[in-house]
Amino acid sequence: MAPTVGPYSPIVRAGEWLVCSGQLGLADGSLVEGLSAQVTQAIENLSGLLEGEGSGLGDVLKTTVFLTDMADFAAMNTAYVAAFGDSRPARSAFAVVGLPLGALVEIEAWAHMSRSPASSAG
Repeated sequence: MAPTVGPYSPIVRAGEWLVCSGQLGLADGSLVEGLSAQVTQAIENLSGLLEGEGSGLGDVLKTTVFLTDMADFAAMNTAYVAAFGDSRPARSAFAVVGLPLGALVEIEAWAHMSRSPASSAG
């Protein structure tokens, strides 16, 4: 598991629930370039956290997306749909003044382990 950028747990299990802290588009300790790439990488990072707990993107029921510019909403949606495919969780999206490390997007997720037998889909 990659080191966090603050004093928090990247994922917490509560019974069959998994709560993932917001993920940035970090790869090898650095932000990837561009909004779409950051969305894709943030979701890959979420996937890695979930897989470490025996889960996957198919178990995600809720995400929250934080954007530094709401003008990026359409581009975020395109990358988000490409990453989640047909398994799209409920979602909220907010514009924020800034994100850690100068990121353009941060994505957090809630997953439920018993959602489906194909929990590693996605």
